[in-house]
Amino acid sequence: MLYKRSSALFAEAQKVIPGGVNSPVRAFKAVGGTPIFVKEAKGAYLYDEDDNRLIDYIASWGPLILGHAYEPVVEAVIEKAKKGTSFGMPTAIETEIAELAVSLVPNIDKIRFVNSGTEACMSAVRLARGYTKKDKIIKFAGCYHGHSDSFLIQAGSGAVTFGAPNSPGVTQGTAKDTLLASYNDLDNVKELIQVNKGEIAAIIIEPVAGNMGCIVPKEGFLEGLRSLCDAHGILLIFDEVMTGFRLALGGAQELLNIKADIVCFGKVIGGGLPVGAFAANNEIMDYLAPNGPVYQAGTLSGNPLAMSAGLAMLSALKNKPEVFSSLSKKAAYLHEGISKVLTKEGIEHRINRLGSMISVHFTNRDVVDFDSAASGNNPIFNTYFHGMLKEGVYLPPSAFESYFLNDALSFEDIDFTIKALEKIAPTLKK
Repeated sequence: MLYKRSSALFAEAQKVIPGGVNSPVRAFKAVGGTPIFVKEAKGAYLYDEDDNRLIDYIASWGPLILGHAYEPVVEAVIEKAKKGTSFGMPTAIETEIAELAVSLVPNIDKIRFVNSGTEACMSAVRLARGYTKKDKIIKFAGCYHGHSDSFLIQAGSGAVTFGAPNSPGVTQGTAKDTLLASYNDLDNVKELIQVNKGEIAAIIIEPVAGNMGCIVPKEGFLEGLRSLCDAHGILLIFDEVMTGFRLALGGAQELLNIKADIVCFGKVIGGGLPVGAFAANNEIMDYLAPNGPVYQAGTLSGNPLAMSAGLAMLSALKNKPEVFSSLSKKAAYLHEGISKVLTKEGIEHRINRLGSMISVHFTNRDVVDFDSAASGNNPIFNTYFHGMLKEGVYLPPSAFESYFLNDALSFEDIDFTIKALEKIAPTLKK
């Protein structure tokens, strides 16, 4: 495939945009090479600026669960745009999508819409601190909750120390209030709680991790977190920016039957437009301004175009609940096909999957946390990524990202993907 136009556009972009991109993973730093510039998309396919067609396995990093340019969403946005794009005032559609979301998700009474998953998680932590009147939070290595200061923390010097900033601009003062735990390690969490007894406001976690590949919680892990939070007066925050309305209509809470105190949303809830949200029961949510003392605001929050896209998407999923089983079957089919090819070629690998989320790791270890995810063979992954791209398959350009399947993908598309892997698999052994 030729990427002359993409290469030229990237060179121009670097002159006026830092790194040539508005989100770092797009720059292909993890895999090398020049990023692809998309011109348009429809269904399961991307069409780049060089008119190459690519089968898409990221679905805009999750929100396009029914495929690109899904007609009910597009039509809803067009019709709403004709009446105005933004007002900075309340609109009826905000209440309509809020009522629908609350009816679909277990264990929430009220929801506040924001503009991104980052903003949702940041606001959820502030609300938890205000509600509990405690300062510290526990997060998990490898879980990404956006680029808010509290979340850009790396491991400290030991299991029970606070973390250190892993980005310039994040202060030591902020870092001291973020405790870092290992995903799927309940004993580690218990130790952190014991050492910081009475100081922890919240534990925030991706109930199914998607930013170190797809990592599924071990049996009893989330249940154990719920019990610890109940015993110590800690709020449990589920970051369902990726999993909300994707793994099930009610998200991971429904699928895994675990109740969180605060839930964060993004991706699917916006139908492809920039939307985030956080939700909880009445008592917790009434701590938010204007009812309560915890301040959170956003000029464009509840934007009518974004709300119309989100409402159309959630309505479609409610009316077509079989989409979740359809996606699971497609992901299982892809899993089996990839594993057969790699096993036949003698290439060490692990594949993690839940619902429509899946990731391939080139390692001989089970991938259950950030350390095991980091044990993967990145040079092999890079060869795999570029080989599949050359064959017309667009995968996440990082070994630490989940694939997100969309239901516009056909089994023929998946067969094409598996055949593409058969072609390039011998190169993965070099």
